[in-house]
Formats: sequence, C-alpha cells, structure tokens
Amino acid sequence: MHRGPVYFCYFLCLFFVHIYADLPMCKESDYHFEYTDCDVLGSRWRVAVPNKPNTCTGLPDPVKGTQCTFSCREGEFLDMRTQECQKCAAGTFSLGTGVAFDEWGSLPTGFVTHGMNMNEGDAHTNCSSSTWIPKGDYIASNTDECSATLSYAVSLKKSGTVSFDYFYPDNNIYFEFFVQNDQCQSTDSENRWMKISESDWSLYNVQLNKGNNVLYWRTTAYALQGNAVKPVLLRNIAISGVAYTSECFHCKPGTHSAKPGSARCTPCPADSYSNKGATVCQQCEKNKYAEVGSGTCKIRPACKNSDFFYTHTPCDSKRQTRLMYKWIEPKVCNENARGALKLPASGKMQTCPPCNPGFFITNSSACEPCNNGLYSNGTACAKCPVGTEPVVGFDYKWWNEMPSNMKSSVVRQGYSTSDRSTAWEVAGEYIYTVPGDQDSDYMMLSLSVPGYRLPQSMAKDNDRSELSRITFVFETNCDTDCTLYFMAGYNQWNNNVVEQWSGSSRKQSYSYLIQSNSTTAFTWAFRRTELNKPSNISQTTHSERKYSADLAKIYSVRITNAIGGVASQCRQCALGSAEAHSACVPCPPGHYMVNGTGMCVSCPPNAFVRAEQPVGEDACVQCGPNTRRNKARTACLSDCTLDVQTSGGQLLRYNFSPLANATSFQSSPRFTSKGLQYFHHFHLGLCGKEGRELAVCVDNVTEYKREVKGYACQSTVVPSDIRGQSVVSSQPFVIGDTLIGVTTETTLSHISSLETSFPTGSSLPDVIFYYSSSETTQACKQGRSTTIRLRCDPTVTAKNHITLPSNCSEGTCDGCSFHFLWQSQHACPLCTKSHYRAIVSACIQGIQRTTYVWQQPLQCYGGVSLPAQKVSACVSMDFWLKFGVSVGTVAAVLLISISCYFWKRTRKLEYKYSKLMMSSGDKECELPAADSCAIMEGEDAEDDLIYLTKKSFFTKIKSFSRQRTSDGFDSVPLKSSSSGLLRDEDDLDDP
Repeated sequence: MHRGPVYFCYFLCLFFVHIYADLPMCKESDYHFEYTDCDVLGSRWRVAVPNKPNTCTGLPDPVKGTQCTFSCREGEFLDMRTQECQKCAAGTFSLGTGVAFDEWGSLPTGFVTHGMNMNEGDAHTNCSSSTWIPKGDYIASNTDECSATLSYAVSLKKSGTVSFDYFYPDNNIYFEFFVQNDQCQSTDSENRWMKISESDWSLYNVQLNKGNNVLYWRTTAYALQGNAVKPVLLRNIAISGVAYTSECFHCKPGTHSAKPGSARCTPCPADSYSNKGATVCQQCEKNKYAEVGSGTCKIRPACKNSDFFYTHTPCDSKRQTRLMYKWIEPKVCNENARGALKLPASGKMQTCPPCNPGFFITNSSACEPCNNGLYSNGTACAKCPVGTEPVVGFDYKWWNEMPSNMKSSVVRQGYSTSDRSTAWEVAGEYIYTVPGDQDSDYMMLSLSVPGYRLPQSMAKDNDRSELSRITFVFETNCDTDCTLYFMAGYNQWNNNVVEQWSGSSRKQSYSYLIQSNSTTAFTWAFRRTELNKPSNISQTTHSERKYSADLAKIYSVRITNAIGGVASQCRQCALGSAEAHSACVPCPPGHYMVNGTGMCVSCPPNAFVRAEQPVGEDACVQCGPNTRRNKARTACLSDCTLDVQTSGGQLLRYNFSPLANATSFQSSPRFTSKGLQYFHHFHLGLCGKEGRELAVCVDNVTEYKREVKGYACQSTVVPSDIRGQSVVSSQPFVIGDTLIGVTTETTLSHISSLETSFPTGSSLPDVIFYYSSSETTQACKQGRSTTIRLRCDPTVTAKNHITLPSNCSEGTCDGCSFHFLWQSQHACPLCTKSHYRAIVSACIQGIQRTTYVWQQPLQCYGGVSLPAQKVSACVSMDFWLKFGVSVGTVAAVLLISISCYFWKRTRKLEYKYSKLMMSSGDKECELPAADSCAIMEGEDAEDDLIYLTKKSFFTKIKSFSRQRTSDGFDSVPLKSSSSGLLRDEDDLDDP
C-alpha cells in the first residue's frame, strides 16, 4: 500500500540520469575550485564549481580543504588543484594573503565613492558630484566644501594590515581614514585624522582585525573666499589578511617583473616602456622619449627656447664665472629635428661677485660661513669691535649657487611631484623660474630655518610681537594670469598662503613678521596659468607649454635672528661694565641706547621702547591717551578705567573691567558658490594689565592647530559636525596687536573711527579704543587697524552685543580698517550722586518716607548705589490745625484786650476835653488856658472819683446816645481847671 511514492522517486531518478547522460564529461577548463565556508573547527572543503551551469557532468568529488588559517607568502598563489602554494610567473605579482590596487584608470571593483553635505543646516548644497576621482596612477579627492567618501569592504580570515601612499599638502581640507568592523565599531576619533605630508608621498599602515572590515577615506574641504584647495591623493592601496590568493596579477603597463615570485612590479625607467604583464622594459627609439613608468613612447618635439635655461657657473679657483645654457632635464626635445634650436654657446668669463654677507672666500675661492662672533660683508671675516655685537641671520643677495638651506622642485597639476629637479635657477644677481613641462606646474622654492633667537642685547618680554622678520625683493613678468604665492608654515607642504601677486608685478620689496618659532619654512610658488590640463600625467604632451617665457625673479632674501645664521654686520650695544671685552647686555627697561656711545638713557615718562634695536631717541614711543606703559616698558596698556571731562565741566568715570575678558562674535552668514554657509568670527580682548586674557583665533582643520593672538583677531568658521566640533575654524589673522590709545575723539594717530556708520542720539560721548597690527599685506601696506566704539546703553545686559557697520557687513570696507560698535551697560559712566534725586512722601500718622530714584533717562551704571529709603518722624496736619486754632484764639483775645485798653485811654482824653470845655464858661470862642493836654501825675485819683459810680455796659451805651449832639459829636460837660481847683480846695477844708 506504500509502493506509490517509491515508484515516483524511482522514475524521477531515471529522468535525471537520462538528462545527464546526454551531457559531456567536464574538462578542467569547464570548472574551477572554491572553498566552502569555514566551520566552527576552522575546517573547510574544496568543491568544484562549473563555470556555466548544466554544460557538463562528472565534476570532481569534494575533498578536504586546507585549514582556514592557511596562506601563501608574497609572490606566491594557492594552486587549488594541488592545494599547494606556487610562485607567480615572471610578469605577474602577488601579495600572498592580500590584494593590491595600483591602477586607477577607473574605480576598481569593490570600491564605492559618494559625496554628502556635512552641514546639516544647509539643505541647498548639491554634493552628488563631489566624489573621489580616478586619475590613472592615483585617485584624487574632491576640492569643494562637500564631504567625499571612498570605501572598500573586505573580509579577513586572519588579522592583517592595510597600507597606502597618500599626499596631503593642504591644511584647508579635513582628511580622515578609519575602519569599521562587522559590529559597526569605528576607529577612535583621535587616531583617524591624517597628518600633513612632510614630503612628496607618505606611507600609512593600519592593523586590521579578523572578520569583516570596511575601510573609509573621507575628505571635507573648505574652499572659502576663492582660495584653491589642493586635493588629497591616494595610490598603492594594499590589504593583507585575506584567506588566500588563487591567482597572480599581471603587471600594469609601464611596470615589469623580471623574476618569478615577485611581490610587486618595478616601474620602467625613463625613455623605456612596457605593456601589461611585461617581464622586461623596452627601450624607446632615438626620436622618442618616455617618462618613468610609461606604457608608451612619445615622439621628441623640436627643441625650442623653452627647453633650455641660462645660469651662472660656480666660481672657479680664480674667482671667475660665466653665463652658460643648459638643457632642462630630463631632456625630451630633439635638437636634430627640422627647425630645432641648438643650445646657445656659453658667455665669456667674468669676475665673480663677492660672497653673500656673512661668508668669506676660502683659498679655493669657495664661499664659507664665518664662525660665531665674526661678521663679514662677503669678503673676509672680522671680529665685531668692542661695544658692538653681530647681527645674525641669512642675507642672500648674490646668486652664483643655490644656498644650502634652499631647494627647488616642480609640482604638477594634481599636486604630485615631477621628475624635473630644476624649478628655480641661479643667475648671478637674482634667482628665477625656468620653463616647466606644463604651464600649470607649480615652480616651488623653499627656505628652511631651524628657529629663531633674540640677540643678547634685546630684552625678552611677553608683549614683544616680533621674533624675526623675512624681507625679499621680487619681480614677475607675465603675458597671462600668472600667480606668485608666498607661504609660511611648518614645512614645505604644511604652510599657509601669506600673500599672492597676480599678473606682472614691478620690482618691489615685501616683509613678513615672524612671531613664533613654529614658523620655520617659507615657500615661493610660481604658476604661469591656472588653465585646466589633462590630469593624467602620463598623457601630458610636450606641446602644452605656451607661456614658458613668463617668469618670476627674486633678487634678495633677508631673515633676521635665525638660529644657525651668519653675521652680515655689527651693531652698537650696551656693555655690561666698563671693563675691556665686556659682553653686550640689554639696556634697562624703558631705556634707549645713544647711537655711537653705547650709553643707555631713560625714555620720557610713560614712553616705551620699540621692539626692534632700541638705538636713538626715536626708539622711545609715547603712550597714547589714557594708556600707560607696562612693567617691561615695551608696550602700552589700559587698566580698563577712564576719566572723561565733558564740555559742560562734568567728570565722567568709566570702568570697563567687566568687558575685559576675551569676547567673541560673528558676522552675518555668507555662502560659497555651492551654498556652503560660513561666518567671519571675531575675537576681542578689550583691555587689561599684564597677564590679561588675549584674543585667540585658531586654525583647527588639521592636527597642527595654528593660533594667532592679540587684542583683536579674525577667522573664518563653518558650522560642521566633522571631528566632533561644532565649527571648523580656518584662515586666522590678527587685526590689532598694539593698543594706540583710548579717547572720545574720532581720530587718533591717523586712524579714524566711522562715526557716520554708528549714529547716536545720546548726549554721552562714545569711548573709542584704537588698535593697530604690524603685519602688512599687499592690500594693507601700512598694516591693519581696529577701532572699538563703546556706547552706553543701560538696557543691554549682554556682554557681547557688538555690531558691524551697516555699510560694511564684514566689519571692514577695505580689508585693512575694522570698526565695531559695542553697546553695553558696562560702557556707561559710573553713577554718582548727581544721577539720582530724592522724593519725600507726605506725613502719614507721624511717619514720613524719603525715596531716591535715578534721573531719567538713566545714563550710568555701577558706581554709587541708590541710598536706602529713609524713614523719619513728623507732625501730622491735625496737630498744626489745632495749634493754629489755639494761636488764633489767643491772638483774638489779645487783640480784644488791646482794643479795650486803647478805648479806655481814649475815653480819658475825651473826659479831659469835656472838663476843659466846661471851664470856659459862656465865653464864646475862647477856651481857658489848659494846664496840660496830657494826663498828669495824680490825675488817676480824680478819674477814680469820676467813675466811683459804676455803670453797666448797656447803661454807658445809653448815656452815650443821649449825649450825642445833632452834629454827631458826643456832648461831654467840661469844668474849668479853676472850678476844679476850688472844689479840690473845698474838699480839703472838710474835716
């Protein structure tokens, strides 16, 4: 009952046997061997895999394979049939357990490259075309502001390595290499950043772990302000640690391997070539040439003027030299071709010029440097006289041979070096650029200096900015857009462009200030044109030289205070004592040396001595307004305090100490042609005493973080998340390293502040800090200057509220003069008693309060504080009302009493008058002679008799009304004095 499924399987097997019976037996060319994945024991099987399915039958049976850790040595491969290592044949090579990539005509299989925007806040930048580009012998990175990534994934059966050659010449580009394992863990961030190339190409090796590894090369450039960025170049990428190599690789064209078992192929020498897989290099025909590592030969063109150059021969034993011509090496032209020029004949013998200053002529007519302590004008060495010291440095003004610390080289477009060894050639009175293979070649001339040391007679202090100075005289003659670059940095490749000149330039001098011992290499690079040429060097043709007549000349180079230098002259110095052979010593701080005597004389009060050799009274520089000299008497400082007398006679006191710390701010955003956002970042250190915090601007693109310091500096920053930093800072330079003065005037020492750019409606004057920078450029031949205008605004609490001129959004209109407005409450004068007033409240319940408030608008900050509210006892209004009523009542009573008194007195006078009238009798119009109109002594008794009979007040009024006559006068009976006298006598007679 179960026979149905059995019959089904039987017929199915017969069907497949019938099919395969019709297929031919497999040959060795129809299949290849592969290993299965390794098991937990590290074992694997070798199986045969047909090249095409269903094409043959009879494949070999699987057999036990080698251990997973098995590998072959370099120059060998694993023969899968025998499972043994065999040597590679001649014309091929093998890394054994690795793979190599040395051909970059196209992107090799397995490599992936893409561009991306690292500025997350900028979504408008298109980076799709910003990738790594194969260039034939190498692959080049992008040069724009995007981030380009090159990656390769590899699985290692055991620990191995990855090695590659790289050329990283520009510090305006980030370059990182890191490895990510199968757990997405990357190389430590501190170890992934590549160093600037110290020479042409640098070799880099990294250990790889067993398992999956993804290799990443990533670059991010910052092409700001039109600066050309040099790309990063990669070549010869080799990876070891793979399980096995089952085949050898053929040597690429231009290389060969002569012996079996080669690990690498050797490039063909010049004037030879080879095809792919060559065992030997073939020599070019006589009328053809080839560069090193060429796969083909090129026809030699007819020789032209651009194929040779002129130079001066070294001086012979008779101090004779002559002009001669040389072919540019390697020689590629044919002087026997039709129309070719012959090498001109050499000139006549001439007397050699003297040696360069600091050198002397030996017996063999050679130039040798003078020993320490000696000087020379180029003929013989001599000892400096007493009271003088040698001026040490390098002074080149005669060019019969290349100085030992200078060398020239040619850098091709793509920034790989050429086989050419001559870029600049000596010509007696100058050194000049010879014709190049391409007009876009960089003709490099480098000068190396071990370091710098100030002479013994110069005082050393922290405020000295000049350590050394390099000065050179040059000239350019061009018919096209040639450019001469002057660069300074750590070495020939790690440097920054200091200045550049485009087109023809007249003979002129340029000077560069050296402030750090880290600046030890100087490079001049001349490029005839920036026209794009074929980037593959091997495809460069000799006919691409169109502007070979364009050249640059350098007449002299002088650098001061150089270690290992020679003395060209002696200068006066101060002596340590009056004894003979006394050593030179610096003059005391604040003293200058009298020229010709060596005596030190003190500078006037509040004056400092210039940083250069302090000789003569002109060495003293008076400090500017509201500044004082430092302790070393080499610079002027501000202690952040200031007193200003206004036109109205008011004294304003300022204290800017809260603003003294270094402050940073940035301009409005700007954008490159691709939309990359960047800012101009400014750092300011307003004022302070010795040991103050300086403004610092950095270049953090590479591991060599270059810094500049001063009162004010500027750098260019780009928001980015590269290297874990919020911004990338580059191109720093100082815009103010010397404080000129602090004043309310708008002009000081030929530096003007833009008053119209910062209008104000306040009655308070702006306080202006003036700074200058001694570093000069082609555009700023007098150096740069900076003005910081401080304006009082009590409402501004932030300490970095700094604005730029409205008409100059970058802080400067000409690139040389910078202007800033700093508004702050700390820019206000200190408050005094005149800035507030008192408000007295009403007396409430016997209490009166006095409150103090600021005068409005408020124009001060700090200083005197508002007094606390005062509370005092007082008398209320009810008390004064009661007191007034009481006083009024008393006054009324007193007034009534006085009125009564005088009324009584008047009545007495009326009475006397009435008596006088009565005593006159009937005599009309005749009055008796009055004894007196006054009340005599004793009359009071008589008055008392008259008023013995008291009457009431109403009775008196009634009697007055009866006695008043018709004429309105009161009728009072009068008695004469005689009758009164008689009555008095009668009264006396009565007992």
